[in-house]
Amino acid sequence: MAETDIESLIRSLVIPLLKQPQALSITQKYDGRYHRYIIDVAPNDVGRLIGRQGHVAAALRTIVEGTQSRRTNSKRVRLLINDHRH
Repeated sequence: MAETDIESLIRSLVIPLLKQPQALSITQKYDGRYHRYIIDVAPNDVGRLIGRQGHVAAALRTIVEGTQSRRTNSKRVRLLINDHRH
């Protein structure tokens, strides 16, 4: 399966934050309303991806969700981080 532009963007933003970039996995799911991109990383890297008080995750979501076109009827994009810590 070919990587989408959004997956490529996510990968380029996330890899520099990780100590184990080889564990990065991005899954796309479409539920009729949203294109959801789910990020899985090594358990030790989840905290790095979320950041203190969620600031890194919020910044990532702002960038990725801002890529959707408001002028067209494109489906909305959501970025989720799979948290293995709990």
